[in-house]
Amino acid sequence: MPNAVRRLALSNLAAQASEQVALAAAPLVAVLALGAGAEETGWLQAAQTLPFLLLALPAGVLADRASRLRLMIGAEALRAAALLAILALAGTGHLGLAGLAALGALGAAGTVAQGVAAPAILPALVPRAGLAMANRSLELGRSLAFAAGPALGGALIGWLGTGPAYGLAIGLSLIAMAPLAGLKEPPRAAPARRHPARELREGVGFVLLHPLLRPILATAVLFNTAWFVLQAGFVVHAVRNLGLSAAGVGFTLGLFGAGMVAGALASPWLAARAPLGALIVVGPLSALLASLLMLATAALPSPALAGVSLFLFGAGPVLWTIHTAALRQAVTPGAMLGRVSATVMTATYGARPLGAALGALLAARWGVEACLLASTLGFAAQAAVILASPAPGLRDLPASAASPA
Repeated sequence: MPNAVRRLALSNLAAQASEQVALAAAPLVAVLALGAGAEETGWLQAAQTLPFLLLALPAGVLADRASRLRLMIGAEALRAAALLAILALAGTGHLGLAGLAALGALGAAGTVAQGVAAPAILPALVPRAGLAMANRSLELGRSLAFAAGPALGGALIGWLGTGPAYGLAIGLSLIAMAPLAGLKEPPRAAPARRHPARELREGVGFVLLHPLLRPILATAVLFNTAWFVLQAGFVVHAVRNLGLSAAGVGFTLGLFGAGMVAGALASPWLAARAPLGALIVVGPLSALLASLLMLATAALPSPALAGVSLFLFGAGPVLWTIHTAALRQAVTPGAMLGRVSATVMTATYGARPLGAALGALLAARWGVEACLLASTLGFAAQAAVILASPAPGLRDLPASAASPA
């Protein structure tokens, strides 16, 4: 692995771990310390994911105009500051749901900037043939964070309270800056200054007109909507219906990350034996199976069944993420990578607050079981979209950057 990719991967590991510890801690603090129910945790999830909908496109324009490296460092500083404010409010007894939601949204703004800049800088650090392996390195770090972060966050909240959980998240965010400080960003030609709206239209149009990127985007939007409908009610379902403690919820959520680790580790072996199209569709199909298992826990309250479901939610979709990211980087001109990545993030991550809000409304009216059913219908839709697209027929990455079709 090139040293630059190694540094980027280490930074990504710490940044993702910080995010996952904080994301696991927030709903637990809301439920256990602030008395929130499914509706309130759903709105909390919506608030913490809203910056992905509102800020990704402006961040993409910035990533194509300015230093992507400095943008990532600034993003980590912003996240650390937001987490520190949560810790201070909790320590003085002034933390409420509104403050938790607002500061969570501020920290997510840093995640948005980092998430746009990292995939945009990656093609400049590795040759074209190494894109899938480089993306695997980033996803492996994210997977490890998903495996350990929720378990650590849940355990710390359950055993020691809010302070240690958020203290760990702050420390990890600060650690994420160190590898970036020693990274050298390859020079880029200064882009022509144009109206930001025109640049945004160019990036959005490229994705929407591309015959491969368009159905991949639609699939990801449906996946993320369904996932956050499920997430809106899962903690309440796990505590009240499955009988899990805070540590148990964290451990169960950690199985999602364990699945991601397993999928990322298996990726090179699978890539050597299966065509690209198969590696892409396995994610949506795995998510559909996982959602059916989670729905079954409404009738059969089994923590083990929920754990298997979350493992599958991690294992299959991580293959999707690795290989669709490489595909996107391969077909996108380098000067547009920030805007194209931002378009994908806006649509897919932007679906998260919509899914969380929908989950909150469903839970308030019909209970968490409605969230489980609605998410299963969403996962069925995303599998249908990708199976009907040209993606399953791909054998390898396209030979060169393609023009919109």
